[in-house]
Amino acid sequence: MALRDATGPTRGIRGRLAVRREVVRSFAQKMVRTCGGTRAYGRVATHVMGTTMMSIDQAAMSIDQAALLEPLELREISDAAITVIDEQGTVVAWTRAAQHLVGYCAEDVVGRSATLVLPSFEEELGASAFAEQCRAQGGWSGTAAVRHRDGRTLNLSVRLSLLWGQDANHRWLVSLTGMGACSPGMVDGSVRKSLFARAPVGIAIRDPQLRCIWTNDEMEHDGISRDRRVGRRLKDSLPGFEAEALEAVMRQVLASGTSAVHEYRAWPPEDPRREHAFSVSFFCLLDADGQALGVCSLTVDVTSNQGVRERLAILSQAGTRIGSSLDVMQTAQELADVAVPLLADHVTVDLAEPVPLGGEPSARIGTTCDHSRVFRRAGLASIHPGVLPESAFARGETISVPPSSPLAAALRTGKSRLEPVLDTTPGTWVDHDPAQAQKIRENGIHSMMIVPIRARHCVLGVALFARTEDPTPFRQDDLLLAEELVTRAALSLDNARQYTRERSTALALQRNLLPHRLRGGVAVEAAGRYLPADTDAGVGGDWFDVIPLPCARVALVVGDVVGHGINAAVTMARLRTAVHTLAELDLPPDELLSHLDDSVRRLAGEDDDAPDQMPEILGATCVYAVYDPVTRQCTMARAGHPPPAIVDAQGKVTFPDLPTGAPLGLGLGLVPFEAVEVELPEGSLIAFYTDGLVESHDDDIDAGMHRLATALAQPEQPLEDLCSSVMETVPAQAASDDVALLLARVDALKPTHTASWELPAAPVVVSAARHLAARQLRAWGLEHLVPTTELIVSELVTNAIHHGAGPIRLRLIKHQVVTCEVFDRGSCYPRLRHARNVDENGRGLFLIAQLSSKWGFRSATDGKLVWVDQELPSTL
Repeated sequence: MALRDATGPTRGIRGRLAVRREVVRSFAQKMVRTCGGTRAYGRVATHVMGTTMMSIDQAAMSIDQAALLEPLELREISDAAITVIDEQGTVVAWTRAAQHLVGYCAEDVVGRSATLVLPSFEEELGASAFAEQCRAQGGWSGTAAVRHRDGRTLNLSVRLSLLWGQDANHRWLVSLTGMGACSPGMVDGSVRKSLFARAPVGIAIRDPQLRCIWTNDEMEHDGISRDRRVGRRLKDSLPGFEAEALEAVMRQVLASGTSAVHEYRAWPPEDPRREHAFSVSFFCLLDADGQALGVCSLTVDVTSNQGVRERLAILSQAGTRIGSSLDVMQTAQELADVAVPLLADHVTVDLAEPVPLGGEPSARIGTTCDHSRVFRRAGLASIHPGVLPESAFARGETISVPPSSPLAAALRTGKSRLEPVLDTTPGTWVDHDPAQAQKIRENGIHSMMIVPIRARHCVLGVALFARTEDPTPFRQDDLLLAEELVTRAALSLDNARQYTRERSTALALQRNLLPHRLRGGVAVEAAGRYLPADTDAGVGGDWFDVIPLPCARVALVVGDVVGHGINAAVTMARLRTAVHTLAELDLPPDELLSHLDDSVRRLAGEDDDAPDQMPEILGATCVYAVYDPVTRQCTMARAGHPPPAIVDAQGKVTFPDLPTGAPLGLGLGLVPFEAVEVELPEGSLIAFYTDGLVESHDDDIDAGMHRLATALAQPEQPLEDLCSSVMETVPAQAASDDVALLLARVDALKPTHTASWELPAAPVVVSAARHLAARQLRAWGLEHLVPTTELIVSELVTNAIHHGAGPIRLRLIKHQVVTCEVFDRGSCYPRLRHARNVDENGRGLFLIAQLSSKWGFRSATDGKLVWVDQELPSTL
């Protein structure tokens, strides 16, 4: 029998055992710290990991009950009072533990009848029927009255074990255990007997030279017969056996006269492919003079208990390692990594094709066998890291499962499948999967478990566990552990799948709500970028926009909604729509932000009416600018947003000093927004961005703005390339916030494309205004627009004279359309109305609306401005 000391160097033990023991040791230490450090909490009963699937929290709660059941035999053995009696019932050896229990020392009892201590056996030990019964059964166990030296009677648990020596001689080993070691309800003889029957104890008594002189039948668990054991030392019985550590413990027990407990591992002949763990308790036997007579060893197979601890340790590892992120593929890989090498040599995790993308899986995959099922290999692990020879498919590849495969069968039934010995003979399912058959034969896959991954009554995929180098076949308890691991992973996988779906929905919503084309007219070239936050933070509410305005002007806007997820994306869409609506009113930037602030506070008030729901709007920041290519003036205002960056043609970067303003929805309308006008040189570049571009956890915002300025100092680059360069400066630590970037290269309209005249507020100027406008149109080659333009100019100038105040300014602008502007200092705005047949007035604006493509008005410095657009011919 191969055997090694548990504390010695690893020899012939697979790498999995070393890793597993380290995990168990770490788990045990954690449990001892959690539970107060008592030895009882270090042992857990086998029933904890029985047919009932329980979480690690439930298992931890059951440790108290388990500690009373599973370690009872071990505690009784290690704490037992041992005495040896001969065939006539005379005590021939005593222990110090017996002295502590019943008060008699070795000098008091050795050489005397055992009835001194066991009065209830006074008649029974002499009865041949009882003796024959004990010999036939190999011993006896139960409860008996034991006399203490002070006269008290103790109700103790007693076990008689039959020992054999040379020439068929026999002795009796009596172990006495206090009933205090038992839990309430476990004191009757039948229960005590069943407990001892569950744990056969191998007994050996050795002389001071460590030669075996007495042993029982259970000691032959290691495959050595009694004849080969009796009269020999431990190392003589088993050639090549590394028994130095065990014999060293026995010598120490002989020298000190006390007891000791030791553990070791071995491969018994009846189960050579499975490592067994043994716990052996050593007792020093004393003679009538109180001197060391020999050493008694009591050995118990604790493999099942060790397996429970290992399974709980693996589950503890799974609780901390599986589900560390909301990424489906990573979670599947974590399941595979946890199982190798603690449970299997090779693990694959295959998910239904829609699952990695957040799709909804079917309730049961493969309800028919007429065609193959397509999966994606999401997790792959092997004891051969980096090589992975057991798999025919790499991680991330799509695979097809034949209908005859056991994977398909597990998916159809939704039940796990255990193949302790994999059958690869001709005619089995392996014939229908040549690629897998080749891998099985090449790598020696001999045992396999297949567990469907189920969550919320849906099948997400399947996990396969295989053994190659480990010769031990999978057993039922391994399948239970695999199912528990998969159950834990399934919940994390489903959470990740649902998050992926929600994030994809939010991201798609946001991308669809952002502008697909940025149209800046003839004077503004624009490009934008949006970078969503990382997987954990989710999509945010950053947005940008370019809005063409009348009179060749362009509005540039960037905003940032507080929060992440679908609510942030929906809020962004509402704010973007509100900005478009307000921009159509041609409001100045500061007034537009004031109206937008009112809208945000009103929407937030709607959320307050539903306190049980997550508020959709928690605040937002925004910067809004209007660029006029005729004057090269850019009017900007911001609401709690970082200032834009301006880059001149030489690459010099400046950040204009703009009043900060309160974030939208948070200023309570008490502080007005302020607008600032900045003249932009021709060819300048202006950059708008959100704080995710310049803020990080490690650096302050000044460092981020310096990085941005460095990246922007290349104005000659194409805008798309410059956008990419700027986005590369986003620090990795800032990935928890999304980023929006808008670059605009501005130009000025050529002086020849504008014409402006100052006119007095007198009726006689109407004719002169028509003449000036007609002459300019002919100079531009737009003779076909002269009649309608003369009518428009006549109506606008007449209204300015009658309803406004002088002086009057007439301006024509040729860009994508021809715009006619009339400015006056009045405050009476034109209003379109349908005149009745009897009305003399009210038809002018209606006529203008019919002749033009668009018209409107806006406030201007010290007055108002009315404008009218006419389409240019398509050939221009």
